[in-house]
Amino acid sequence: MANVKNLKKDINYVLGDIIEAVYLFEMSSTGQPTEATNALIDEAIAAFDVLITKVNAKKVEDKKAHFKQINVELEQAANQLIAKINGLQ
Repeated sequence: MANVKNLKKDINYVLGDIIEAVYLFEMSSTGQPTEATNALIDEAIAAFDVLITKVNAKKVEDKKAHFKQINVELEQAANQLIAKINGLQ
């Protein structure tokens, strides 16, 4: 199941990079966390938890379609979080 392993790594890396981008924004703007940045980090962690739970689901009828859907959800979550980071002022 190399694909499952790679999907888990992708989820970890993508959402980890988004959290890192929030930290970089904090350091470059205010130097301290704000409510908005904390909310973004919490949202990224929640997305991570949801996606990993879906990857670890055992009773799935069509595994290929299931993992493709998880990949799509990861992309959507990442795009939404990136848009929110870009909207920070």
